[in-house]
Amino acid sequence: MGGTHRSRLIEFPDADGLRPTPDRVRETLFNWLGQTLYGKRCLDLFAGSGALGFEAASRGAEQVLMVENNRTVYQSLQANAQKLGLSNIALRCEDGLKFARQENGLFDVVFLDPPFKSDFLPRILPLLENSLAPDGVVYLESGIPFEPDSAWRELKRAKAGAVHYQLLERKQT
Repeated sequence: MGGTHRSRLIEFPDADGLRPTPDRVRETLFNWLGQTLYGKRCLDLFAGSGALGFEAASRGAEQVLMVENNRTVYQSLQANAQKLGLSNIALRCEDGLKFARQENGLFDVVFLDPPFKSDFLPRILPLLENSLAPDGVVYLESGIPFEPDSAWRELKRAKAGAVHYQLLERKQT
């Protein structure tokens, strides 16, 4: 394998499980979120190619924090952020689960697109309780339909090819 892939303006390396969010899924997601993210703080927890985080940054997010644990992919994110000249992006080379366990401030939008073969979604949603702003939402992608626990309310759900995706908010207690 090896090599580099290109998705519009960004380039990313071949890496196991790296699967950029398809264009039509991103289009639907940002229709759900509203076309602008002006003033929002976003967390792209398993950044991968960075497609979601870069899109959020280009739509006026105040800050987009992208977390990626694969060093080669992380370096690609650094290069793409520099090439795009987006000053509202911060990058961390760290494990997504470990990052979610820490106190990292509040986010208005959290993007969760972990490797499809992982069991991260049910493990990570409870960890986001202290990271999500009061009106915050979580976008998630998975290879199979995902049913969140009773602490979450599903706002939207769709499927495109093998990608199941949905938008969640925490239920108010």
